[in-house]
Amino acid sequence: MIQPRTLKGFRDYLPEAMIPRERLIDTARRVYRSFGFAPIDTPALEYLEVLTGKGSDETDKQLYRFQDHGGRDVGLRFDLTVPLARFAAQHIGQLGTPFKRYHIATVWRGENTQRGRYREFMQCDFDTIGTTAVAADIEAILVINDLLAAIGFDKFTIHVNNRGILNAVLRQLGLADQSTAVLRALDKLSKAGWEKVEAELCESAGASHEQATAILDFSQLRGGCDEVLSAVEPMISSDADGEAALKRTREMMHAVSSAGVPDHRVKIDVSIARGLDYYTGLVFETTLDDLPGIGSIASGGRYDNLADLYTKQQLPGIGGSLGLDRLLSAMEELELIETSQTTAEVFIPLFEASRLGDYLKLAARVRAAGIGCEVYPEPKKLGKQLQYADKKGFKAALIAGGDEFANHQVQVKNLGTGESTTVALTAEAVVKELMRVLS
Repeated sequence: MIQPRTLKGFRDYLPEAMIPRERLIDTARRVYRSFGFAPIDTPALEYLEVLTGKGSDETDKQLYRFQDHGGRDVGLRFDLTVPLARFAAQHIGQLGTPFKRYHIATVWRGENTQRGRYREFMQCDFDTIGTTAVAADIEAILVINDLLAAIGFDKFTIHVNNRGILNAVLRQLGLADQSTAVLRALDKLSKAGWEKVEAELCESAGASHEQATAILDFSQLRGGCDEVLSAVEPMISSDADGEAALKRTREMMHAVSSAGVPDHRVKIDVSIARGLDYYTGLVFETTLDDLPGIGSIASGGRYDNLADLYTKQQLPGIGGSLGLDRLLSAMEELELIETSQTTAEVFIPLFEASRLGDYLKLAARVRAAGIGCEVYPEPKKLGKQLQYADKKGFKAALIAGGDEFANHQVQVKNLGTGESTTVALTAEAVVKELMRVLS
């Protein structure tokens, strides 16, 4: 006998876990489409050369890689952005620019597992390709805001920064050549803490103690948008690229506020670096105010050079991603997920096998009104059937035996309260009472 088990970092999804997962995916899809993003898909497997050297040394180590049956070096995608760069370079002539896409699919990383993080997980990405306009950056923040609000959150914070500002600070400190190592170390600050990041800055990035301290001091700047940016301004006043990044960030923040996003939801956080090497401008991470320890549940940024390896055409990009599995873990911890093992709301017990056609006809009328409905397949005792309905999480039951059919009636039972109402056995009457019970 083979022991049924899953690999470490991988998991099965039972209906009670998969139903809220699909609900979040449907919400993300609806919000992305409302901004004009179109769906695409790409293969799970890519040529290895497409994937390596695009994210970071860490993601290269985490790649699931092997040779296929044709002897080709291939790898499983570790995110959806690198495949998008290849996709855009290959098809942009047909698509045109700006090209706005969303992609909801599985990715794989052979990393250490932790709370809310697995080796196989799903990303819900949206991106705009082919423009450097600040309007695209602004829209990315608006999408994240609308997405979290649509899911049902009110208390969340979108932390934003600009790689251009960080790079300017590093140039002022004489660490421009070590920027990649510095930014990777800085990205670990919220998890590893000051001392460990300081040690990594000195050991891996070659920073002196004074340089490391200056970087970490800079990362602690806090306050409102204008307050933080005003504090940064003199630090990079002689750096043209840094000043341009600062101006762009200020413009973006004011526009986001003008668009109606509450000021407390979007904050300048100069410690945000994002660990992937391909980011060039805006970077952002989103945390839940009631559970900040679980980490970012939606993140992204601008990458203007990623497609350069695949095409001579300039294809700058900006986008973000919802961390679906991490968000679900957070919602479970906050007890925000309604447990159910069924996708239907209404249950019809089967009293008499000879009347199966009548029960199926009743169910069809309910479904025609847009309400999910399941008919039990066997004429067991009513108590047994209602136990099944309770376990699965149905909200209402339609109960009809010989007497009810003879009188052209049906009982509508609220499975939450136990209350029952008898109504006429017509589609209009049944649906009206169900809508009342389910509301």
